Amino acid sequence: MRRMGAVVLAGGFLMTAAVSALAASGTSALPPPDPTARNLTPYMIQLRAFDACLITQSQLMGTTREAVHTPCSCYAKGTVSAMTKDEIQAFRETGYFNDSARAKGYAFIDRCRLRRPS
Repeated sequence: MRRMGAVVLAGGFLMTAAVSALAASGTSALPPPDPTARNLTPYMIQLRAFDACLITQSQLMGTTREAVHTPCSCYAKGTVSAMTKDEIQAFRETGYFNDSARAKGYAFIDRCRLRRPS
């Protein structure tokens, strides 16, 4: 399982959300499991993905969070809706997307016209 990288976030669950929510290349060491993810509903996972997307994509695109609101909503809803029960459970256990969920995240980054973090 590889983690999904993200660009610059600090503090609390948002850093974990960024790591877990946005697809990027890289095979760096996995972060420690996030105990706050254990009881998240799919909707709560979607909110984490959306928040991380807003922060990361506004930085990547050099724009405001408001400007990426709609594409980030597309990304978060699409990705989490496409996840299987096993992928949701894997997220709950680790706090980040597993390989198959990450692939779905890449597809929605492209489909929703967002920029892939490098």
